[in-house]
Amino acid sequence: MKTVKLPSGENVPALGMGTWNMGNLGTQRAEEIATLQLGVSLGLRLIDTAEMYGEGDAEILVGEAIAGRRDDVFLVTKVYPHNATRRGMIAACERSLRRLRTDRIDLYLLHWRGSVPLTETLDAFTRLQEDGKIRYFGVSNFDVNDMEELSAFPQGAEAATNQVLYNLMRRGIEWNLLPWCRRRGIPLMAYSPIEQARLVSNPKLADFARRYEMTPAQVALGWLLAHDDVIAIPKTSHRKRLQENMLALEHPLTAEQMAELDTLFPPPKVARPLEML
Repeated sequence: MKTVKLPSGENVPALGMGTWNMGNLGTQRAEEIATLQLGVSLGLRLIDTAEMYGEGDAEILVGEAIAGRRDDVFLVTKVYPHNATRRGMIAACERSLRRLRTDRIDLYLLHWRGSVPLTETLDAFTRLQEDGKIRYFGVSNFDVNDMEELSAFPQGAEAATNQVLYNLMRRGIEWNLLPWCRRRGIPLMAYSPIEQARLVSNPKLADFARRYEMTPAQVALGWLLAHDDVIAIPKTSHRKRLQENMLALEHPLTAEQMAELDTLFPPPKVARPLEML
């Protein structure tokens, strides 16, 4: 399994599993749990979720899926911005821990920038670390100006990652955010790496994948996996698609293929605001 090094020095899988929109449909629940369990067995031991996803339903699903296997998983979840106060985050974290059926979260992220002052949010993160409730903390959907403000605080330098929208169709972060994080050794976590399946039907990517005997999803993931400091967290509710995604690890893209993808999906030529889904 390809890994990415966190600022702490710990290595985590470069390919994990997302859970956005999972846990909502009872008819798919068994397959969703089986998919997460298969992924952990195959080495995709990083699972990303959030208290926002189904208002806790996704966390409950993850808790069921990893029951008895907690030590095999690097568990990531996220807190709502309006819960990111000194007291509010402590309570939100306790609720997430109960839903996840665990005593600690490996990586706890602020889901996006809200109105709560960062100093208050950082104090709450520190308190949770001191209490052993979380191991690392980080942020999500932070643009460069947000990261600069974060880094101005002593605790801000401890941020383990920034989770952002990043895929072949959403390359705006390459202009300034990705270089900014690279200079400071902060890896990025790419959500919606297949653009919520829209890249699967993209004609340009479909033709590229066909010529190289891959699937569009494998190409999209392989493009992200070619970066040493990017963690991809595709979401799938089906074991067959999970196994398809995993094959991206067995087909690393060549420099020539990466250059061709740059032509098909050009990097940004001007600065753009951070995109979100």
